[in-house]
Amino acid sequence: MTVLERVFASGGTEVVIPTLEITCAAWAAPLLLCNGWEDHVCTTEDSRVLTFRASGIQVALPKRNTSGMQMLTFAIDNVTGDAQRLIDQALEAGERVHLTFRHYLSSDKSAPAEPPLRFVVRDGAMEGATVQINASFYDAINTAWPRAFYTPTFAPGLRYFG
Repeated sequence: MTVLERVFASGGTEVVIPTLEITCAAWAAPLLLCNGWEDHVCTTEDSRVLTFRASGIQVALPKRNTSGMQMLTFAIDNVTGDAQRLIDQALEAGERVHLTFRHYLSSDKSAPAEPPLRFVVRDGAMEGATVQINASFYDAINTAWPRAFYTPTFAPGLRYFG
């Protein structure tokens, strides 16, 4: 039984704190958000100490199945112009936006309660003061197979065929 399964089953005083770390190479600093009314200082799995800003976050986790594309959908409420500015910067630079989703327990913020989930942001929409974003795990369906392309540079003997 994992720590989170124990917390969900026990109904004790511990609270699960979902956090989002949204990063992009075009940004000076990551966007750090947590669900709730107060900011939280937490330590990541690689020993970084981050301050997550309180925000209204709604997260729909992907199903654990064998489909090739598992999507995480989340909405951030009461967004200021910061999110729109960061989205514009990422679009202008043509960079990918990465998202790391972690669960912390209110009683132990020294490490995530479970291993983090890492996603790549696929698309999003901003409506009023809410940003809704879709992110996915590794895209197995649209990955080329075989991954190594056999070209004359990679395999010199190919230039004699064809």
